Amino acid sequence: MNNTIQTRRLPAEWEPQSAVQLTLPHKETDWADSLDIVLPCFVQIAESISRFQKVLIVCRDTAQAGKLLKNAVQEHLIFVECDSNDTWARDHGGITVLEEGAPVILDFVFNGWGLKFPADKDNLITGCLYNKGVFSADFGHGGIVLEGGAIESDGQGTLLTTSACLLSPNRNPHLDQAQIENHLKKSFGLDRVLWLHHGYLAGDDTDSHIDTLARFCDPDTIAYVRCTDPADEHFGALQQMESELKAFRKKDGTPYRLVALPWPDACYDEQGERLPATYANFLIINGAVLMPVYGVEQDDEAVGTMRLLIPGRKIIPVDCRPLILQHGSLHCITMQYPDAVVRNT
Repeated sequence: MNNTIQTRRLPAEWEPQSAVQLTLPHKETDWADSLDIVLPCFVQIAESISRFQKVLIVCRDTAQAGKLLKNAVQEHLIFVECDSNDTWARDHGGITVLEEGAPVILDFVFNGWGLKFPADKDNLITGCLYNKGVFSADFGHGGIVLEGGAIESDGQGTLLTTSACLLSPNRNPHLDQAQIENHLKKSFGLDRVLWLHHGYLAGDDTDSHIDTLARFCDPDTIAYVRCTDPADEHFGALQQMESELKAFRKKDGTPYRLVALPWPDACYDEQGERLPATYANFLIINGAVLMPVYGVEQDDEAVGTMRLLIPGRKIIPVDCRPLILQHGSLHCITMQYPDAVVRNT
């Protein structure tokens, strides 16, 4: 490992941000038949973020996007036209590392969550943004297939991830777990990687992204989903995941503070397919936390739990029932960029 790599650090989400990226739905995405349902959700998220910081809006038509976002804080909106297959900015967005304190955007390969969906246009978005001068940061290739939703950083050299995703055969079949871990350590300047081998959500297309299951809230605290219903199909796997989390240790050898998030009532689509509703898919921004809710009785408890987990920031509930129709939620459609990454234009 050379000296340049050793100085790298993967910031935590709660660190100061320059902007959050959203990639807007259009009529050629999977949202084609439900644009009228999902666009208001995107608009609410963009408007909410704009009250605290800049929002980078990736879209096909700047004029049309501007009309949608007429009630947002206009000086905090940055519109950039890039073509897209879909809308999951967490997974096609660039991942920022700090190298000797200076930001570098790593553009990993996005292949539609293991070749499940077309991603040729999405995979070009970060390069498109860089070529259009959006970033005031260096730019490099990530070297492997990797989605932002698959990794959680504590900002201090520890990464949390899942083996179901990172070891899936259609992402990096030429690499084993040790090789992938070594690549992550070099790319992000990590000391260690904590692997979860259990836990999933029915209806999830990502092969168990960590941001649907367990999240760092500070370097000592992990919030996680816990199923308390023995009759629920998730009960066994999530109990095993909880046991793994309890066995994890911080660098000083002490256990993490674990906080269980409520388990929402099951949500289904019109065909009766279970949808991946999860309160773990929250987004931390400057001064606030955007919290997904689903119109179920556990919503209020989840918001209250988040107020205790991340004090000092405004908790903003967002109805994400439209998002889970396409098997993702709030964190999945966003990607934050740390300070000094997105230009002040």
